Amino acid sequence: MTVLVALETILLVVLTVLVAGLLRAYATVLRRLHELDGGRADSGPKQFQLDTVAPPVPRADWTEGHDIAGETIAGEIATTRVVGVEHDSVLLFLSSGCESCAVFWRELGSSAALPDNTRLVVVTQGEEFESRATLADLAAPGLDVLMSTPAWRDYEVPGSPHVVFVEGRTGRVRGEGTGQSWAQVAQMLARASGDTAFLGAASRAPKPDRDAQVEAEVDRELMAAGILPGDPRLYGDQA
Repeated sequence: MTVLVALETILLVVLTVLVAGLLRAYATVLRRLHELDGGRADSGPKQFQLDTVAPPVPRADWTEGHDIAGETIAGEIATTRVVGVEHDSVLLFLSSGCESCAVFWRELGSSAALPDNTRLVVVTQGEEFESRATLADLAAPGLDVLMSTPAWRDYEVPGSPHVVFVEGRTGRVRGEGTGQSWAQVAQMLARASGDTAFLGAASRAPKPDRDAQVEAEVDRELMAAGILPGDPRLYGDQA
């Protein structure tokens, strides 16, 4: 009887150790899943949203941008500066094979609306993944295209199409995301930057300085409320 009690005690101790180990391992797995599922998202740049306006992100939380080194479609070595410059940069990561990217290649055949002092650069992966001849057929004349696989790693691009907005003076990423067309991306960029020129506002007729200032302030207030040009609420319709 004494031997049986001793064996039961030993088994109970072993089971207790095993259960403690399993609980510890389970807690580690949950912590890793939380990190992978966005547990550190507060430290990154603002993610674009189509249906809601994300709150402003403090400058200290903007991630760092990176200059882009690569080659042009013609095979020339080139570097595009996006950090520590006076202009802002819209980096549009595209590929020649994805169906969603085809929409952008077609739309960029005509001039995209951009604010003054903002540059658009299309970034593809390098020659190990892309065909120069295919890209030459897709890219409209005058469109800045740089082939750079390292840039995709630097900006941790999850796939194409993907857009990143970098503020040149601070060298920080102010927003990033994706869309199904340039029109959607333009709305995202307008919300991230507070500049309606992405929506084609630059084509409006010139106005006196005071009127332009008031209009810009109204535009910013409307965007903060999630109301963009063409919204039915601007014409008295219910949302």
